[in-house]
Amino acid sequence: MGETGLSIPDTALLIPLADLLGVTVTELLLCRRCPPAQPITPDTVEQVVKTAITYPDQKAQRAFQVGGRWKILWFLAALAAGAAGLYGCRHLGGWTESLLVSYMLAAVFGAYFWLLVPMRLPDFYDQHRISFFYDMTVRMSIPGVALNNRNWPAIVVCIRVWACLLTAFLPLLHLAAALLAPASWLAFLDTADLILLLGGLFIPLYIVGKSNASFSSEK
Repeated sequence: MGETGLSIPDTALLIPLADLLGVTVTELLLCRRCPPAQPITPDTVEQVVKTAITYPDQKAQRAFQVGGRWKILWFLAALAAGAAGLYGCRHLGGWTESLLVSYMLAAVFGAYFWLLVPMRLPDFYDQHRISFFYDMTVRMSIPGVALNNRNWPAIVVCIRVWACLLTAFLPLLHLAAALLAPASWLAFLDTADLILLLGGLFIPLYIVGKSNASFSSEK
């Protein structure tokens, strides 16, 4: 499977790639190990052939190509509010390097999920338990959650909401802590940033992914 998850390698590369990875070509196309003692059934052969033929043609629409593009204004408003908060932190207190890093990560990740994310996963995700997503430079894995086209829309919305909330309110939280909280509290801001950046994303993603999960594999 290609690095972006939207294509498979050129057929001329399948054999050397399989040798490099220490798997068979069948395992490479199926994305799973096949026990040596287990014979390959006609259904498995059919699945491999269909995967090789149809998988490269599955090109889902990107977010910016789908209707309701005005919704991006929510994200732009969150970026603007966060930028104002960063300015206030820089001049009134509460500025930390972790704040800037967290804001930038949320902004970049949010921009991708508001504009560029594929709105549908390849059908391959509905047929196999795959917990990772690769596209462009984005790498995401949710251990224990099988990504598919039932939970993917909810996951996209979850990440969009997280990006808006973090970019808008994290700088304001720092500013409020600098102006209102005891000075001793400022030492905990870096820890709070890490918790909100990671825990605030992956815990909701796990809950949303599990609650909307649907998986149908070949028998």
